[in-house]
Amino acid sequence: MKLSATREQLLGPLQSVMGVVERKQTMPVLANVLLVARNGRLSVTGTDLEVELVASTEISLQTPGEVTVPGRKLLDIVRTLPEKTTVAISREGEKVVIKAGRSRFTLSTLPAAEFPVVEDVHAKQTLKVARQAMHQLIDKTHFAMAQQDVRYYLNGTLLECTGEAIRAVATDGHRLSLCEAKLAAPVSGTQQVIVPRKGVLELQRSLVGDGDIELSIGSNHVRVEIGDIRFTSKLIDGKFPEYGRVIPSAPAAVLTASRAALRQALQRTAILSNEKYRGVRLNFAANLLTIQAHNPEQEEAEDQVEVEYSGPAMEIGFNVTYLLDALAAVDSDNVEIGLTDGSSSCLIRPPGDAHTKYVVMPMRL
Repeated sequence: MKLSATREQLLGPLQSVMGVVERKQTMPVLANVLLVARNGRLSVTGTDLEVELVASTEISLQTPGEVTVPGRKLLDIVRTLPEKTTVAISREGEKVVIKAGRSRFTLSTLPAAEFPVVEDVHAKQTLKVARQAMHQLIDKTHFAMAQQDVRYYLNGTLLECTGEAIRAVATDGHRLSLCEAKLAAPVSGTQQVIVPRKGVLELQRSLVGDGDIELSIGSNHVRVEIGDIRFTSKLIDGKFPEYGRVIPSAPAAVLTASRAALRQALQRTAILSNEKYRGVRLNFAANLLTIQAHNPEQEEAEDQVEVEYSGPAMEIGFNVTYLLDALAAVDSDNVEIGLTDGSSSCLIRPPGDAHTKYVVMPMRL
């Protein structure tokens, strides 16, 4: 293998895949990236066996070939070279030699045959969706995923496609987030898959820019083609909860407030909430919301926000972190909070928007 390219041509693909290259790995080859040079292009592959990222770039190719080299070392070498430097990479026996200007580096290699790659996802369904819409789906929902929950199917995000729409849903059992976007081209039938937490976060990182992406869903993998990057993730084998049952369909009372004012009041009150349970008490009255918190040191906080509310007086306890996360994900200036009664979950959403919904379960205080 022998090739040359500019520092920038190599840096982009290396940075794109490095998020999945493991520092503490069970297999030594997983600390490496796979370099494949063919047909005037270099593809760089990183994997942790759950998520695989492949990024490619144009190069000047003298001799095709493939090899694996330590990923972080190669990235650090390329990153620290001067801008617009021409970098020559060649394989010499069991080593890879990198030359740039007066710099010369020799890296160890492992056989390319040892590197695990996902050749085909055996797609049952292929969807087309705008890149920005897909990024928004993940951005608006990922925070509600569980972390290392024994209910393994909660440690990820549900992607559900139905006809003309794709929906992302995440829940940790205490709160739920849902966002929906239109598909660029309609599909037939309904399909649900659960993408694991790491796959969701890596996909979010890769979804920058404009244009459409292609999403291929197989029985065990999901694959997304994003320009010069190909993302592949294993799927979680499990049944996602019937989320529709926990979303209040017609809340009895609706409160409308300034998102910024409500968020600031909650942040102030949260300072004196119990550090472990993070509970705040919300008192709903005519056009006024009172937020209270206290902690084991007998300290108390109270804040009031003017709101539009004409429903019955109500008192409900919530985890303030969950409320703040939902408010952070709402884009609009105002926010709607739908309430059923003092012991039921609340529905948070932008006014007049049926495509984004957040549900927060109440807590006893």
